[in-house]
Amino acid sequence: MSDATPSEQHAANASLGELVGEVMRDVSTLIRQEMALAKAELKESAVTTAKGAGMLGGAGYAASMTVLFLSLALWAALATLIGWGWSGVVVAVVWAIIAAILFAVGRRRLAEVKGAPQTVETLQEIPGTLRRNEENR
Repeated sequence: MSDATPSEQHAANASLGELVGEVMRDVSTLIRQEMALAKAELKESAVTTAKGAGMLGGAGYAASMTVLFLSLALWAALATLIGWGWSGVVVAVVWAIIAAILFAVGRRRLAEVKGAPQTVETLQEIPGTLRRNEENR
């Protein structure tokens, strides 16, 4: 038994109960670590999502307040140059452009949310770790 692998030597010297206990401890540790990783990743995703949603909400509120107060002032100022009708059209186009920019920034922030990629990756590795390794074949 001089050319036995370390795993074989440990298995030969340990009882079945000890080996099962070690496996259960390892599986339990693995599951706890995966849960902690998932919590951390999902918390980070939730924070990013909340910031993006807040930007979209802020964009809507800012757009409405801007339209209410500044539009009237700009409309009146332009009316002295090009008339009330055309000045209203110009003001509407300006605020439509501003709203589109704010929407694009908020949507980009939401697109940055990645979920829990590391958790998914490590969970996919678990079945492979439960198979016999090359050393014990």
